Amino acid sequence: MPLRYTLRQLEYFVAVGEAGSIAAASHRVNVSSPSISAAISQLEEELGVQLFVRHHAQGLTPTLPGRKLLDQAQTVLRQAAALRDLAGELSGMVRGPLALGCLSTFAQIILPGLRRSFLDRYDEVRISQTEGDQTGLFALLRQARIDMALSYDLDLPSDLHFTPILELPPLVAMSDTHELAHLATVSVQQLAAHPMVLLDLPLSSDYFLSFFSRAGLRANVSERTRDMAVMRSLVANGFGYSIVNHRPLNDLSPDGKPMRFVPLSGNARPMKLGLLMVAGAERTQLHKSFTAHAQDWLSENAATLLGLEGA
Repeated sequence: MPLRYTLRQLEYFVAVGEAGSIAAASHRVNVSSPSISAAISQLEEELGVQLFVRHHAQGLTPTLPGRKLLDQAQTVLRQAAALRDLAGELSGMVRGPLALGCLSTFAQIILPGLRRSFLDRYDEVRISQTEGDQTGLFALLRQARIDMALSYDLDLPSDLHFTPILELPPLVAMSDTHELAHLATVSVQQLAAHPMVLLDLPLSSDYFLSFFSRAGLRANVSERTRDMAVMRSLVANGFGYSIVNHRPLNDLSPDGKPMRFVPLSGNARPMKLGLLMVAGAERTQLHKSFTAHAQDWLSENAATLLGLEGA
């Protein structure tokens, strides 16, 4: 008698096994918790084994048979994805699920519009998104939790492939009353004595501070934050300047105070924004189509979204 389970049930089973709870899996696959719970129960009934031990208010733990079946289910889903990709290559169609990651510093500016424009063109694609910092995105790619990520070219590991799209030169963010705000450009020599509000994210903070160390200087870091909006408000309220690689859609802080964004002069290396993925993934039809679309869309919208002159 043939087995009667679906790839969707396997997808939910794997999501629960990796996330450790139905609630976390529900958030990950964007499906209601009752639907996932029902799918797991149906799968257990069909396979004739208990897949998880339920802990009240503490999530789920795979049983011994559940762990073995989880490994096999992951393999089946990878093979199914490969089959879908091959069908897409042969038919020329762009379809299937696409899990995108994005740096949290610019996800709200870029990702929703990019997703919308791609789905308007390819309506058989299903996209989910995750935001994080650079090192977190590296981990999600290696765990196959996301397919690709919009990120910067900071300390890129050799096992990941990066496709550059835009160059983002550094800008100095200041309140409009800062004594350097009237200048056309600002150097690290001029900034060194002034208080700095450091956007203290993994890898990004090292990049910003490297402008000073390469000049034999030390930044006067007086405030640190991991939140871009908080950084802008601190700057606008006179707690120091900061360095960023893109400007907001307007020159106001979240609390409504005016700001200035002045190019950093000297030999400051621009960040490159692009798509990061596991080596080899860029060969699938879906990934190639999204990469080409992202290159076109970002190039067309860079001036509006990121404040890039002449983009």
